[in-house]
Amino acid sequence: MKTDIILAGVGGQGILSIAATLGMAALADNLNIKQAETHGMSQRGGAVVSHMRISDKKIASDLIPLGKADIILSVEPMESLRYLPFLSETGYLVTNITSFINIPNYPDPEKVMEQIRKLPHYVAIDADQIAKEIGNARASNMVMLGAASPFTDIHFDKIRNGVKAIFEKKGEDVIDLNIRALEAGYEFSLQNK
Repeated sequence: MKTDIILAGVGGQGILSIAATLGMAALADNLNIKQAETHGMSQRGGAVVSHMRISDKKIASDLIPLGKADIILSVEPMESLRYLPFLSETGYLVTNITSFINIPNYPDPEKVMEQIRKLPHYVAIDADQIAKEIGNARASNMVMLGAASPFTDIHFDKIRNGVKAIFEKKGEDVIDLNIRALEAGYEFSLQNK
């Protein structure tokens, strides 16, 4: 079993919470993990990418080679396009459709989505809207994690337990909202992959 995941977005969108949750889930499943992160300008709005490798065997490197990622999980659509060279031929792009327009020359969001729709394997989800409907606009990252879950080799219950572990200090209400967001993303992918 092996899952190589590129996590992409901009600062403040919850990439680190996604990575921490996946890491907890992998460890609970007795899997090996390696992770490398780049934090744009270390501020809200700067590009963020994380390479996460999960396997039942020893992992030699924390960086994913070009063309070998099983999943690109992007909380921002333009950032998903930036990392397409890493995606394998059979890999899935799982992206939020809500643009985070943080630069003056941001491309036309519809043209970004046109490029995404050309891919053979993708899930495009309005994670921001789903999170708002659940009652926690900040949980769009957990919607995204849920949407990517069917493409990992980690049992969904382990990922759900990872959410509980990451948010346990914030109380039951926060845990419940984030689990509802995770489950909504998961259901969306099962219906739209």
